[in-house]
Amino acid sequence: MDDSQRLRYSRHLLLNEFGEAAQEQLLASRALIVGAGGLGSAAALYLASAGVGHITIADGDTVDMTNLQRQIAHTESRVGMQKAESVKIALLAINSTVTVDALNIRLANTALDAEIAKADIVLDCSDNFETRHAINSGCVRFKKPLVSGAAIRFDGQLSFFDARREDVPCYHCLFPDTEENAEDRCATMGVFAPLVGIVGSAQAALAITALANLPAANIGQLHLLHGLSLQWNTVRYKRDPACAICSVRTAV
Repeated sequence: MDDSQRLRYSRHLLLNEFGEAAQEQLLASRALIVGAGGLGSAAALYLASAGVGHITIADGDTVDMTNLQRQIAHTESRVGMQKAESVKIALLAINSTVTVDALNIRLANTALDAEIAKADIVLDCSDNFETRHAINSGCVRFKKPLVSGAAIRFDGQLSFFDARREDVPCYHCLFPDTEENAEDRCATMGVFAPLVGIVGSAQAALAITALANLPAANIGQLHLLHGLSLQWNTVRYKRDPACAICSVRTAV
């Protein structure tokens, strides 16, 4: 770490739990963010400002005027631009020393697997169960930690899954895809603007904690936020020994 980096990240270095070793770990890390909307905007901005060295953000959508109510990485001048490209501009404006890859596609199948395999951590900032389950499957397959977030109306969800450990649950243990899950989306249900920022920032916090090897106790916990009362509740859950995704894990 050079002197300019010590100055930039000095407020991290002042933390007894952090220090240079943790910051250097961030600088050498690679994060994959799937989704460049409300959650992805907040998460990406904090990962870049914190010094995560390589950030890949993937989204196949373009910036729309209705996004600006909550998707803080985008601006009026970038309406019509690919969301991933818009977020890249925002991240490099905050921290030009990080590497940002913008993927202007909806990641799926082999392309999704390829990006998960390269990442040190994955942040699921998507808005549909199909993508969430695909991300989870890839993270289990390649043994990558996953930070999952969701927000709709006034309700937010946050959870951390660490597929590097075989004794912990995965996303499928918590939300099996055999259930009939309704696809609630912001376009039809609405969402409280600051809610996505809170959940996305919390995703960044969990990701930074994991990348920097800081002690945390979030395994097997689903954090629920009510946006009006700003009250967090935590639900504990266990690994499903019959889970179709993580009950049989093979080496990659």
